[in-house]
Amino acid sequence: MHPIPGPMAAAAESVLAAYRPAEVASAARALSDRYLADRPARAPIMDSDLRAAAYVLTRMPATFAAARFALEQVVDAVPDLQPRTLLDLGAGTGAMSWATIDAFPGIERVQVVDYSTEALALARRMLAAAEVSVEHAVSRLDRIERDGGHTGQGPRTDLAVAGYVLGELDEAGRDAVVDRLVRSAETVLVLEPGTPAGYARVLRARDHLLAAGMQIAAPCPHEHACPLTGDDWCHASTRLVRSSAHRQAKGGQRDFEDEKFAYIAATRLPVDTPTARVLRHPQVRPGHVRLELCAGDGTARAVTVTKRNKEAYRAARKVEWGQAWDSFG
Repeated sequence: MHPIPGPMAAAAESVLAAYRPAEVASAARALSDRYLADRPARAPIMDSDLRAAAYVLTRMPATFAAARFALEQVVDAVPDLQPRTLLDLGAGTGAMSWATIDAFPGIERVQVVDYSTEALALARRMLAAAEVSVEHAVSRLDRIERDGGHTGQGPRTDLAVAGYVLGELDEAGRDAVVDRLVRSAETVLVLEPGTPAGYARVLRARDHLLAAGMQIAAPCPHEHACPLTGDDWCHASTRLVRSSAHRQAKGGQRDFEDEKFAYIAATRLPVDTPTARVLRHPQVRPGHVRLELCAGDGTARAVTVTKRNKEAYRAARKVEWGQAWDSFG
């Protein structure tokens, strides 16, 4: 679990200070209902300053947490990745950008693209607290080519990301976003909700990335077809701490929230591929730990690690859902 960076938290507090808690909570409920509908959007979902502020309070921390977890796996898998430039497509209020800056301190320039002018205004305002140069572009993501997308032969950005974006577009728009990511950067990250529909979008993006000649960096420890079928799907979970304002706006009681997400990262750089990836919460029992794994040969399997293998047992007690596993123990 990675805490929200201090400058990001302070910028969020400054944004929210302009509104009454009750009006932010009302806007947050409307946003939640719209996102749960999980259908393409014909107009920006964050269509007002208030809705953008509500997103900053209730969804930006979870998006940051999910992106930061995914990026940690990318850091481990792609040791040569030292990005200085970032493209954030569908940037919203800038959560993916903040997560990337936190994961890669060498980031110097960020380009944020979205078609919500209200969200972009907050992204620029909040990213002013980070020590990076920020460029912005208001653009419909499903009209990338018409709006001046990159058409050169080689990547012009070190890292390109798109978080919780594809669900707002139709199939052609989703493909356009992934194509833009591929053309723009050496390394790409696509993040979606951890639902069957979100994972289906990630799988389609995965196919596009492989077809473009990129290598999977995470989470898959292979480039075979996904072994999860039927009612099962690949996703991960990360926990974030809730502020009192966050709890109040969402009507919750717990001081934490578990964000489930699906993602795919691919690169043209060398990859240190793990032996396997943990697919579910490890089941810790007296004397053993049971792990559900996606293995490098393209199969899903259960492994039981016992105390007899002391080193593997210690590792199994520490490993978390979504992390790499490099010993079958």
